[in-house]
Amino acid sequence: MLKTITKGLLLATLLGASNFANAMTLDVVGTYQTGIFDEGAAEVLSYDKKGQKLFVVNGNDKSIDILDISNPAQIRKIGAIDVKKHGKAANSVAVNGDYVAIAVEMKNKQAKGKLVLYKTDGSYVGEASVGALPDSVVFAPNGKLVVVANEGEPSDDFKIDPEGSVSIVAIPSLDVKTVSFSSLDAKNLGPSFHTPSPKGTSLAQDVEPEYSAVTPDSKTAFVSLQENNAMAVIDLEKATLKSVFALGFQDYSKHPVDLSDKDGKINRQTWPVLSMRQPDTIMAFTHGGVNYVVTANEGDARDYEGYSEETRLGKVKLDEKTFPNAKELQDKSNLGRLKITTAKGDVDGDGDLDAIYGYGARSFSIFNEKGELIFDSGTEIEAKMAELAPSAFNGQGANESFDNRSDDKGSEPEALAIGEMKGKRYAFIGLERMGGVVVYDISDPANAQYVSYANNAKLDGSAEQMSAGDIAPEGIAFIGAEASPTGKPMIAVANEVSGSTTLYEIK
Repeated sequence: MLKTITKGLLLATLLGASNFANAMTLDVVGTYQTGIFDEGAAEVLSYDKKGQKLFVVNGNDKSIDILDISNPAQIRKIGAIDVKKHGKAANSVAVNGDYVAIAVEMKNKQAKGKLVLYKTDGSYVGEASVGALPDSVVFAPNGKLVVVANEGEPSDDFKIDPEGSVSIVAIPSLDVKTVSFSSLDAKNLGPSFHTPSPKGTSLAQDVEPEYSAVTPDSKTAFVSLQENNAMAVIDLEKATLKSVFALGFQDYSKHPVDLSDKDGKINRQTWPVLSMRQPDTIMAFTHGGVNYVVTANEGDARDYEGYSEETRLGKVKLDEKTFPNAKELQDKSNLGRLKITTAKGDVDGDGDLDAIYGYGARSFSIFNEKGELIFDSGTEIEAKMAELAPSAFNGQGANESFDNRSDDKGSEPEALAIGEMKGKRYAFIGLERMGGVVVYDISDPANAQYVSYANNAKLDGSAEQMSAGDIAPEGIAFIGAEASPTGKPMIAVANEVSGSTTLYEIK
């Protein structure tokens, strides 16, 4: 991870919105600093409308920080929920009404985790046993249940590998129903469904649910299966798996992209590479009676101490007939440094790669419930970053890191929130590596339009001295005008590396 920032570049303001009819500015109105750098001190967050408080996962303290934002210019920590009494650490938090739900992993990651329930006043309600390594927790809009995505990661030696699952927990009774993936058959899911684990791993073990999103009617949940490049659709009323659909590839032969960190420049070209979308955060909405899911296409490899599917393109053998220019492609200034999977690509089983598959689509997408791709931003986000912040292009928030993520998922769209304002619907997408938030108007799902970009990095400072601003947005919460302490819409952004939580007012 990024350790030092020394030179200036970006402003805490809108970049580039003036050319668009639906101009929007995101202005920083307040920031809370934990003073902890690069220890996950601000990760996932959720907003308590009644109390005007943010509940923020603090991975450093193994707690949920409670921040009072009633005066956004002076954000105050007013308390914390100690997660250590329930397990090892919190991975996610969600607030609805009077309740706070927390996903807690155990010291032994392969053991069953917990869904812990508190009141927003900090009082303990109870807990429920869920699947191994609960990774995200999301309330249904009606507040009657919580959906927990249980990742079920294996031990480093793969001797213990729990199945991935989804827990549906009733509120406040904490009754649990579990949705299994044991009936899943990858043969029916198409070539973009990814099975990266070693031989002998069952498909249910291979599936690792990452994030959940519930439709406005509280009847359906989407669950991202990140490493598998797939999405599950769950019937919440019946607690059953309705379907799983693969998410396809970003075709870099059609979308110009920079895939080398050793070319010394912004070098966006087309390449013979298919890259798996593999979303992290997802959000759901309904438009015209149809359910949609928005995906932030981060990308992620199956990579453990005892096993990794990941390598660099320069280290593999390419099929001579398919890639007669293999030597040129494998030059480090072209594709030689690109991180790819070894679990795909050898179509004929002769030991060389007939196709090149990478991680992450460097985009966000919109799918309908049938699994049809309605919109994908292609590599437009990367193009905007090249235009608006060229000296920080595909970096990690510092001039010194220019271009060093081009070989490895680029700016990494990860955090995501959806908000409605004045009859329009917007997606707010956090760029984990380069930093900042990109805004798209998704009112017409098939024709989403770029609106603006804002970044609160102060790159003339030192990260260790906490004077460099926000680094690595990990979670975003939209706060509508009706629930905002100022009466104006906002977003709250938790930044993992800088350990800071920042409020932006949307104008």
